[in-house]
Amino acid sequence: MEPDIIRLVVGVDEAGRGPLAGPVIAGAVIWSHQINTDGLADSKRLSAGQRETMYQHIIRVALDWAVGESSPEEIDALNIRQATLLAMQRAVEGLRLAPALALVDGRDSPALACPAITIIRGDALQPSISAASIVAKVTRDRMMHAMAQTYPGYGFEQHKGYPTARHIAALRELGPCPTHRRSFAPVRNCTADQGLG
Repeated sequence: MEPDIIRLVVGVDEAGRGPLAGPVIAGAVIWSHQINTDGLADSKRLSAGQRETMYQHIIRVALDWAVGESSPEEIDALNIRQATLLAMQRAVEGLRLAPALALVDGRDSPALACPAITIIRGDALQPSISAASIVAKVTRDRMMHAMAQTYPGYGFEQHKGYPTARHIAALRELGPCPTHRRSFAPVRNCTADQGLG
């Protein structure tokens, strides 16, 4: 009898489609069915502290993991959907191991070397996608904390670039900074209002 062949499955998810600033980040995690999945959940349902704890656990015990990024410039040039798919593709290509199958959160699948299955709300249904969601979210939050030091006054450390009232007010007062997505309407309108087009 031939031994069972272990098929490596990678979960893929993104963080940062909705913000007005910063990159979109994708996570790719090859999980193992032998690993305890207690505590894994969609990153949006976890507190920042819980995400950090799970992030450390994931990168320690996952068979493999990687992140991919699309910059604000790429988002503006491609549109957010295509930039998200590019970030996902980069994340999977960054793995050391070659997966046999990708489970991708959402409706759209990036161009990958392996077959892919898209799963609506997959981050709440598949442990590998949940893990990818956490890796992407924590990575992006850390980047936005760093950007808050580079571009003070916008509150990136608090809202992570999402269109909160404080962020919109800062945009109107300060104008957009280099990490803002110029193609997004609130930024574009602010730029036009200030004559910065």
